[in-house]
Amino acid sequence: MPNPVFDGHNDFLLRLLRAPERREQIWLKGDGEGHLDLPRMRRAGFAGGFFAIYIPSPEAHDSPDFEALMDAPPYDLPLPELIGHEAAQPVALAMAGHLLWMERAAKGAFKVCRSAAEVRACVASGTIAAIMHMEGAEPIDPDLTALYALHAMGLRSIGPVWSRPTEFGHGVPFRYPGSPDTGPGLTDAGKALVRACNDLGIMLDLSHLNEAGFNDVAALSTAPLIATHSNAHAITPSTRNLTDRQLAMIAESNGIVGLNFATVFLRPDGRKSPEMTLEPVLRHLDHLISKLGEDRVGFGSDFDGATTPREIGDVMGLLPLQAALEQHGFNANLMRKLTHENWLAALDRSLISRPA
Repeated sequence: MPNPVFDGHNDFLLRLLRAPERREQIWLKGDGEGHLDLPRMRRAGFAGGFFAIYIPSPEAHDSPDFEALMDAPPYDLPLPELIGHEAAQPVALAMAGHLLWMERAAKGAFKVCRSAAEVRACVASGTIAAIMHMEGAEPIDPDLTALYALHAMGLRSIGPVWSRPTEFGHGVPFRYPGSPDTGPGLTDAGKALVRACNDLGIMLDLSHLNEAGFNDVAALSTAPLIATHSNAHAITPSTRNLTDRQLAMIAESNGIVGLNFATVFLRPDGRKSPEMTLEPVLRHLDHLISKLGEDRVGFGSDFDGATTPREIGDVMGLLPLQAALEQHGFNANLMRKLTHENWLAALDRSLISRPA
């Protein structure tokens, strides 16, 4: 029987933001689009995960064809401009509201969790557990006032940046091939954000952060280092993937890395095409396990935010993926760790043990 899966990252809330008038169809019934909805999650054994609040960049009429560029490496995509907190806060509030509505609409099948203990209780009972996550801290003002309000609403995980710069630090551009060493580290406001998150029990996500910012978090944070949806730079030399040095630092801190299912971060050639086998998935997992150990690797799908391999597709692909991992030789104990136990243990180490 397949294991329940706890997942490090998805962008489902962005689908609701773009079509709020259809949110009941999208969430409760499933519209046959995207990667996630409540019915498919339940059939696939999706036990829970991090639901991202993400502020989309304004679309320019003269933007290049990013899809085509990312399927024809090498590429170096221009980053959008910084978005101020005044513009970002209404969007974040709407997305947080959608997540809280999802909990109410699901009538007991889905719960927004505010502690590691609540997540464990949900997984044990078969209730889908959600952690409110923020991918890029644009909605947070430099004085951090909004951080406390969002924490009270349920925010328990934050990445200081998506890839574009924020008032807190700098992200990596989408570049292949490339190094994550792409610019300066955290600003003074970013360092204050790290300290405040440690104090509140908010997990800090290092995915998308550049190498200098990664180093700053490692030096400042008292919590384990966590990358919710990143892969191995040694296999796919994208700026978004983690070097062996970074993986060693995560291992030393007793952190975790969630394997990203995005093709551009899996394929050794850096292409976006979904026409690929699962062999690169196995290569990344083998490499991550060799550097982090069996207790510090999980999944970070990036569902509804990325192109996935054809053999995975949507959340239902978690079932054939597990079959492929078993065929690869992963035993039952390791499978339980990869699918959910490692994430649950990481939450125990990283989140406060009681609700706010």
